[in-house]
Amino acid sequence: MSESRHHHTPGEVIARHRHDGEHQLLYVSSGVFAVTTEHGTWVAGAQRAIWTPAQTWHEHRVHGHAQVHLLRFPPGETLFPGDRPTVIAVTPLLRELLMACTEPGLPPAEARRLRAVVRDRVRRADLAAITLPTARDPRLAHACRLVTDDLATPRTITWLARRAGTSDRQLTRLFRAEFGSTYPQWRTAVRVFHAMLALSAGASVTATAHRCGWATTSAFVDVFARTTGQTPGAYQAGERTGVPQG
Repeated sequence: MSESRHHHTPGEVIARHRHDGEHQLLYVSSGVFAVTTEHGTWVAGAQRAIWTPAQTWHEHRVHGHAQVHLLRFPPGETLFPGDRPTVIAVTPLLRELLMACTEPGLPPAEARRLRAVVRDRVRRADLAAITLPTARDPRLAHACRLVTDDLATPRTITWLARRAGTSDRQLTRLFRAEFGSTYPQWRTAVRVFHAMLALSAGASVTATAHRCGWATTSAFVDVFARTTGQTPGAYQAGERTGVPQG
């Protein structure tokens, strides 16, 4: 396993690529990385790290000034099963370990001891994925783009179906078949997902609420807390410090 740390600027995109000879564990101590594969998009920030299996095609998009800590694992050392990314919760202890592992000039003996503890803690970490699945059907994909391109404006299933060239009933079936959710459930997940990115980039709670389509800040706080287990303010504070806020 080898490690590195580097900085990325807001809006930077690392084009679609894959790593045939290594798995990667990506931790972002400041800012946010969105990792997109053919299956969906995942978020890594100060409270979440992402495991990306070897040979998985993926793209990175940077939100905010991001300090990245990257740990590489050989193909035979698989910490999580499957061919899709896995998002884990980062505790204060794991955060310090991940950052220590990527310190430049780390003595080899110390690096080996840190790596052994990281492996143990990562295997025991709680899963913490908030994922946006990728639509396969072109009608569903078009409907999803219409929503995500203008989150501030509520769109009914009838409005979307008409513009996607299908019926209300068929579009509803597509949401169920591909995402396993209703349209309102999916839209809520999308809004919370983008709210996380906005908060991590430094937007205020009120501005984020309006940008992501909530009529009131209180309604946003309620939905965000029920979805993530934290209020927007606590989440934002945790992203700044890397320490989960109660």
